[in-house]
Amino acid sequence: MKPPLSLLNPSMLSGSGSLMWFRKGLRVHDNPALEYASRGSTCVYPLFVIDPHYMVLDPNAYSPGSTRAGINRIRFLLESLADLDSSLKKLGSRLLVLKGEPSEVLIRCLNEWDVRKLCFEYDTDPYYQALDDKAKNYASAAGIEVFSPVSHTIFDPADIIEKNGGRPPLSYQSFLKLAGEPSFSLSVELSWMPPVGDVGRCEILQVPTLKELGYVEKHQDEFTPFRGGESEALRRLRESLSDKEWVANFEKPKGDPSAYIKPATTVLSPYLKFGCLSSRYFYQCLKDVYKNVKRHTSPPVSLVGQLLWREFFYTVAFGTPNFDEMKGNKICKQIPWNDDDKLLAAWREARTGYPWIDAIMVQLRKWGWMHHLARHSVACFLTRGDLFVHWEKGRDIFERLLIDSDWAINNGNWLWLSCSSFFYQV
Repeated sequence: MKPPLSLLNPSMLSGSGSLMWFRKGLRVHDNPALEYASRGSTCVYPLFVIDPHYMVLDPNAYSPGSTRAGINRIRFLLESLADLDSSLKKLGSRLLVLKGEPSEVLIRCLNEWDVRKLCFEYDTDPYYQALDDKAKNYASAAGIEVFSPVSHTIFDPADIIEKNGGRPPLSYQSFLKLAGEPSFSLSVELSWMPPVGDVGRCEILQVPTLKELGYVEKHQDEFTPFRGGESEALRRLRESLSDKEWVANFEKPKGDPSAYIKPATTVLSPYLKFGCLSSRYFYQCLKDVYKNVKRHTSPPVSLVGQLLWREFFYTVAFGTPNFDEMKGNKICKQIPWNDDDKLLAAWREARTGYPWIDAIMVQLRKWGWMHHLARHSVACFLTRGDLFVHWEKGRDIFERLLIDSDWAINNGNWLWLSCSSFFYQV
């Protein structure tokens, strides 16, 4: 299945400029915010802000990277931005890169540029919720239209919570009953974009390299084999979908977590995390395969089922205050975990003496990715299985090192695997 093409053409233009603020959603296909920004505008400013919160080098970190992101994820993001810039150039545009605190940079751009529409993909992550509130408040006061559609997920988490009386469903099956079949139309893919307008005094950067951000690549002895970007995401998707029998028979938790040369999964999670691949487009492609096979697996074990697990965690995370903490989290068991930094360091640095656990942690450090069963193994080992170390400590290490680290899914899985939540919920 190919993303549909737009009928947009220069003769349709009227009005003034739009600013398209990229954060996730680093793609051209199925991007309703980008489509709306382009519709009827004389110029579009595609903006990405290098955020010091995630990107500034931390020389004191336990592995190369920033305080919050390992070098593999930063590299993956930069590759994704370079690919997005290339795609935008094919449409007659380009990516405008600036550095600084995102909401401050955005407001400065709204002041400097001729913008009547601000467009960005809706984000349920608390960090982005706070940024978005600042942006929307400023835009509203300045008379700038804001368009922020839900397109990072298949369902709108707020809709599911509303259907459940204002509470998030706490089991996968109850989520499925509430959600039902999704009803969405894929956004048309642009065949042309309005040009970038006058950027005024803003100093626009090219997509930086790791070296330009201050990172020394020789400090990392091996990098992830997974390259970032929408082009690679769509290539991997086509490759996975070409084996219709494999797609139809996919069944989690089956699969070999030690298969390194050809992983036993799609390895599309990092592309979903950064929005290089639309989850809605992925879902539609899988449904198209299912229509043309005699039988296929079903949720929760099928590939569609894995996408719906993602939706479940997004919904619960969005509707649960303090979801990323034990204290103040009403769905989390209050457990007296060990506070042992030596055990934590041994686990993180692959020095436990358990070959399977240590091999997985080496793969995490070098690749920033592991098979889901490998993640289960090391998470259970750290928490309820052996070391009894707080799940938040392991969560922080996964959050920093995984290239597919996702706030809702990472926290949700650690709550689950440590038996702190979900297992005991009715």
